[in-house]
Amino acid sequence: MMKRVFPAIWMGGVLAGFLVGVFSVASKPTAGAWPFVLVSLAMLVFGYFLFRKLVWDLADEVQDAGSYLLVRKGPLEQRVQLGNILNVSMSQFTNPRRLTLRLRNPCELGDEIAFIPKAPVWQWNPFARNPVAEDLMRRADSARNGAVPA
Repeated sequence: MMKRVFPAIWMGGVLAGFLVGVFSVASKPTAGAWPFVLVSLAMLVFGYFLFRKLVWDLADEVQDAGSYLLVRKGPLEQRVQLGNILNVSMSQFTNPRRLTLRLRNPCELGDEIAFIPKAPVWQWNPFARNPVAEDLMRRADSARNGAVPA
């Protein structure tokens, strides 16, 4: 939903507004329609780069399999051992919050894997720690140090 449906609806709506402005300018060239066309064009460009940076790089699915994570992004499916996770970071001021795994050794998906973890609905505090991120940090640290995770 977040990766495909929302960007399509948003870009489609802005594109429809852009086309209405273009047809308005083409049928009756007045100065009043040009700002509408230019703002719509700027929103399309801004939206494209924003979605590319924050949404389209997200993994489609991440499953926790105990000692590794099974990550699927498009047709690629990759096992990421917890010991290969160098850092776990959680975005603070994006909605939904993104969890990014930086890998020690890059895989087919690159050296960073980002996804949206499941979070409690009641968690409204942007400064609260995400339990999924905390658990992954603890388990990755244990796996790197050779300890058995609790």
